[in-house]
Amino acid sequence: MLETTISEAQEIIQNNLDHTLFSWSKQKGIDPIAVKRAEGVYLYDYDGKRYIDFSSGLMNVNIGHGNQRITDAVVRQMQEVSYITPSCVTKARGDLGKKLAEICPGDLNKAFFTLCGATSIENAIKLARLYTGRHKIISRYQSYHGSTYGVMAAGGDPRKLPADSQQAPNFVHIDIPYAYRWQHSGESLLTDAVSNLERMIAYEGPGNIAAILLEGESGSSGCFKYPVGYLKSIRAICDKHGILLIIDEVMSGFGRTGKWFGFQNHDVVPDMVAMAKGLTAGYLPFGCLMVTDKIAAKYDDAMLPLGLTYSAHPVCCAAALETLQIYEDEKLIENTVAMGKYMDSQVELLKRKHPSIGDWRNTGLLGCIELVKNRETKEPMAPFNAKPDEMLIMNKVAAKIKELGMYTFVRWNYIFVAPPLCVTTEQIDEGLAIISEAISIADGFVV
Repeated sequence: MLETTISEAQEIIQNNLDHTLFSWSKQKGIDPIAVKRAEGVYLYDYDGKRYIDFSSGLMNVNIGHGNQRITDAVVRQMQEVSYITPSCVTKARGDLGKKLAEICPGDLNKAFFTLCGATSIENAIKLARLYTGRHKIISRYQSYHGSTYGVMAAGGDPRKLPADSQQAPNFVHIDIPYAYRWQHSGESLLTDAVSNLERMIAYEGPGNIAAILLEGESGSSGCFKYPVGYLKSIRAICDKHGILLIIDEVMSGFGRTGKWFGFQNHDVVPDMVAMAKGLTAGYLPFGCLMVTDKIAAKYDDAMLPLGLTYSAHPVCCAAALETLQIYEDEKLIENTVAMGKYMDSQVELLKRKHPSIGDWRNTGLLGCIELVKNRETKEPMAPFNAKPDEMLIMNKVAAKIKELGMYTFVRWNYIFVAPPLCVTTEQIDEGLAIISEAISIADGFVV
């Protein structure tokens, strides 16, 4: 009898399938990539196949994979102290807080260090309610802020619907229209969006509303653009009613949109900024909530009711400090601006070639291609929150992308394009060639 042997890759995949759970996924019938190593914009599996990473992991590996400067910084810190309670301080903690205060505009000078994006937003919500004495939070449909109970309820992502009956209370959602699917004149887009919010505030009672929570730039919901001037109008409305403005920069922060933070594209300064992802470029789990001096001052002589065992973890602080230095040393934000413009020009060429491309939305290197069955009717290639049988076409597109050697985020009728900020024109060409071949499948379903 012949003995059946399995490869190292197969064994690794099987161990993971047998003994671990996968986020946002059915647990059977999936085919993950067994990644052995990663460098720059590329992943390599155990069989030697190379994948170009066109979503920077989960839009977090902004500096690219395998930068050993982070490794060295982490080792140095661990050789000194690996962990100390948050009531003690380290040099890395103070240096990081000072650096973040330098790159944040206005009086966003105080950092509360967290573990991830969700814990940054959770603490922002808690602090907003405590600071204002109010209880309601306004946020956007078609947004994502995390999957813990509070932020799951705050977000407008349909992945929360299976747990709908367990949602946290006092979250109110608004719909912010975007140009591609706006059915009225372009001039009314901003006016109608702002009027919708003002009506909602009146209905809910401005004295009940602690904060408005929005993303700096829309991310995994579809990279939806705010109407021009919208965030400035929101800032004015918040100031009028004593409402705090919380901006979620977990995905759009740290150079991703061509500026340190996405909200800087809109000429506003929020009261709180939630961060994670690009803060350490995913090399270690870490987050931060930056707050204004005014908010922090309330707790000068009163207990701040926020706490995490791993807050201000020294190793993560060291990783974040080195990451911020890499952004500056390697001029990654400047490169994002240049590569974003190049990406825009090349996708415009793809639009001429592929009738299934309905829209391209991008800020810096946070972009999304929207596929449609008909450019006139804008019928999506897969609807919002598509059921499995409605994903047949897009599943074929996604499978072709993977087969051709690309890792990226495909959701409903969206293909996300968000490579590491160190990407080159040649690598953009390489990635878009793969996407183009895959989109040809969708072209066959255009009517």
